[in-house]
Amino acid sequence: MLQLPDSPPRMKTLVSVDESYKLCRHLTAKYAKTFYLGTLLMSPAKRQAIWAIYAWCRRTDELVDGPASAITTPETLDLWEQHLEAMFAGHPKENYDVALVDAIQRFNLDIQPFRDMIAGQRMDLHRSRYQTFEELYLYCYRVAGTVGLMSTAVMEVDNTANTAPWHQSKPLYIPTQEAIALGIANQLTNILRDVGEDARRGRIYIPLEDLARFNYTEQDFCNGVVDERWRSLMRFQIERARQFYTEAEKGITHLAPDARWPVWAASMLYGQILDVIERNDYDVFSQRAYVPQWKKLRTLPIAWMRSQVL
Repeated sequence: MLQLPDSPPRMKTLVSVDESYKLCRHLTAKYAKTFYLGTLLMSPAKRQAIWAIYAWCRRTDELVDGPASAITTPETLDLWEQHLEAMFAGHPKENYDVALVDAIQRFNLDIQPFRDMIAGQRMDLHRSRYQTFEELYLYCYRVAGTVGLMSTAVMEVDNTANTAPWHQSKPLYIPTQEAIALGIANQLTNILRDVGEDARRGRIYIPLEDLARFNYTEQDFCNGVVDERWRSLMRFQIERARQFYTEAEKGITHLAPDARWPVWAASMLYGQILDVIERNDYDVFSQRAYVPQWKKLRTLPIAWMRSQVL
């Protein structure tokens, strides 16, 4: 009897670009409510690109912190990096990828910040402590400062100051360090907000040298001790985070005009988490600091005013 060859494997049919952006929007709205609110102030093309970037970052983070993280290995992240390279070559493999491939092509995104973020996830595979802030800074850059770089490429910079003939030779200023600073500020805020959750997972992201400075031990941390030592330590950490927010604000004026309001809003909204931690008397072990919706909405006109005059 004539034997027909096995049918070749079918290529997976992926969703359309529009459907993919909808998936990314839903993921962003579900897991990053404060961040999502800021994206709604952007132009449609920019907000969609930011949703696509967030969806990729979220999926990358899930490899180490998500439900299946127990089976993630260095080889898993190697495959994820190959997956990333395929997208930058224009070959999406999953439904979420379709939107990111479109954003990559539309905004000429650089692959290096994405690679650096994967390197940050590799750190999470084998580290649960950071001795110094310098060590923590590298981690924060990789998992969050990179997001500032990705986002700046989408936000674009203001080149109107260079349109006059006498400014033609002046190089365009790109607020790279300020973008990284905003990512660092956000990650430090995440660390302080999520202390209780991280403690239950056996992780301490606050530098051990800082714990020692305030005579607060790892055992105190794991036991959730809130006393004057802890409050002093938290004041120190919050002040450090706010310094990065201040540095980041200096770069907003260099962004394209239509990007300044959403970036001001995102920075202010995220920074308010620190205010809530203070109002909760620095108890981040049993309370999760969050900004109520009414306060978020009240912040938007203030952010708009800053985007016009600062």
